[in-house]
Amino acid sequence: MAFGRLERTTGPQPMSDINMTPLVDVMLVLVVIFILTAPLLASSIRLDLPRSEGATPGSAPQFVTLVVDASGQAFLDDQPLSQSALAERLRRIGAERPDTEIQLRADAAVPYGRVVEVMGAAHLAGLQRIGFVAEPPAAGAPSAPAKAP
Repeated sequence: MAFGRLERTTGPQPMSDINMTPLVDVMLVLVVIFILTAPLLASSIRLDLPRSEGATPGSAPQFVTLVVDASGQAFLDDQPLSQSALAERLRRIGAERPDTEIQLRADAAVPYGRVVEVMGAAHLAGLQRIGFVAEPPAAGAPSAPAKAP
């Protein structure tokens, strides 16, 4: 028997880099699962809604625009009206569609009493929904008017 030198080979060296492939695979599977289940989570409450003849599908809320200019003149859908004609027209609208919203645009110079008169006419006509339309403040302008000393 021949006795020689026994050479030892070095084993595999430990890796110092992280293997990203399994991590990317797991993350892609999770993304696919979330993409598939997200629409199901949005409407998770099942309802059996009651039927009603008063409910009309696709009916958008109706509105009319009521403008009061600086002189106190009222305009309903861009048509000038006197106070009595305005009250009659609002009464007709209230009888036809009582859920109609009034979008009230009043000039800043209009006295508060005139705005209340117009609102009162709408209230007497049976129109309860009134929205006040205002402009956003200009860039760089103060948000509230300065108070007089």
